[in-house]
Amino acid sequence: MRIEEYEKICCKSSLATFDPYDIWQTHVGFTVKNLFNHSKWAALFPAALLTLFDFFINNQKRFFYTRREYPIVRAWSILILLNLYSLSEKPELLRWAREHLEWLMQHGCKGYSGHCWGLGFRYPVAEGLIYGPDMPLFTMTPYVLEAVVGLSQVEQVDSNIMRSIYCFYENDLCVMEENDDYIVTSYSAAKDRRVVNAVSYSMLAFALFLANINIDQEPAVSIKIRKMYNFIVKSQKADGSWYYSPDGNSFIDCFHSCIVLKNIIKTNELFHLHACEEVIARGYKFIKESFWVEREGLFKRFAKSNKPSMVKFDLYDNAEMLNLAILMQDWTLAYDLKDAIENNFCVKDDIYSQIDIFGNQRNRNMLRWAVMPYLYALSLLELKGRRC
Repeated sequence: MRIEEYEKICCKSSLATFDPYDIWQTHVGFTVKNLFNHSKWAALFPAALLTLFDFFINNQKRFFYTRREYPIVRAWSILILLNLYSLSEKPELLRWAREHLEWLMQHGCKGYSGHCWGLGFRYPVAEGLIYGPDMPLFTMTPYVLEAVVGLSQVEQVDSNIMRSIYCFYENDLCVMEENDDYIVTSYSAAKDRRVVNAVSYSMLAFALFLANINIDQEPAVSIKIRKMYNFIVKSQKADGSWYYSPDGNSFIDCFHSCIVLKNIIKTNELFHLHACEEVIARGYKFIKESFWVEREGLFKRFAKSNKPSMVKFDLYDNAEMLNLAILMQDWTLAYDLKDAIENNFCVKDDIYSQIDIFGNQRNRNMLRWAVMPYLYALSLLELKGRRC
């Protein structure tokens, strides 16, 4: 894709999009998904019917679905525009970035200690656990935080925004488990579940706060970063992998593994993490050896799955892997993967998010999952690749 095409996607007043979760946002879909979380056998048949309907019958037409705005799409767009601005210094790119930030300020979750963002739709996560549309997530809010920090490096941004997000983390982040060595924090603003990538996101967020807080707050924040990192290290297996969660019947997938490493790398650039080079090297080696499919030149979904799937390759996995390869300065892989993604997921002006087990492309032009992460990785490659 050309840079002009990135701009065309990001420079819009509306970033409403269809989404792979559209079927589960309908009343019927939500009911079936929630039932599945309580009784897999009772919901197996209707869940299978909905999945097949969405995947094979309604994938292109999107009948009964509604395009929606997602906060993370706006945040990704700002980050992409900032990369493009670094390349061209076009003032209109910053104008659009400011517009997206204004939208985010008006569409955050309400009723919390500061600015925060979530999925924006009701989603049943597990038995007895449902995230409402106004439930902020610590896997979503850091993208807005990064966008605020990035924008503030090129122009003045209201400092109250950063302070407000910090207040959200200080007051609404729940402790799931803590001892003298490590801390496990929540996925949402509720005491919900232990998830490794969620802790890595919060670790990065506190590292981003360090340059924007009072000096007397720094010791406590530094302790939190170290303890979160210790949990991540403790959770890494001998082969370099991470389970999505240390609890229950979990899985090992590509893009969450990439995200954990990405957040370690970014945090270490801001706050020294002890012996992280070894942690990163083992994790990166595992991903390259366990997810790589040589024939297509792509990275597959799972190294260990806990349920069947109709998806053979997902753009999100490969976008995050491209991002990670750039951060690792693995330029040969980065450019080879870029070409493989274009050859497999892109058709003219359309970008597909998934390739099914029959080799068919699915989920066209869905910004949240995963056009925007892909465009961000491409913009980062444009930026970093020119400097290497």
